[in-house]
Amino acid sequence: MSPSTDRMLNRVKSVYLFIRKRGTVTTQELVEEFDMTQRTIQRDLNILTYNNLVKSPSRGKWTVTKRKVNVS
Repeated sequence: MSPSTDRMLNRVKSVYLFIRKRGTVTTQELVEEFDMTQRTIQRDLNILTYNNLVKSPSRGKWTVTKRKVNVS
C-alpha cells in the first residue's frame, strides 16, 4: 500500500473509533478533534457511510451503525 493510502486508512479508522467511543458527534466536533478541513472529514464520513459503518440520524450529526467490526 502506498504511504498516502495507509495514512488515509488510519485517519478513517481513527474517525470511526472516535465516533464509536463518543456515541453521537457533530461534523464540527470531528473537524476540531482531528484538526482537518470539513471537506476532508466529509470524505472520510462518506467512506464510512458507504461501508455502512456510520449513519447520520440528523443533519451534521453522526453515529455508528449496528454493523459488527473487528478493529485491529
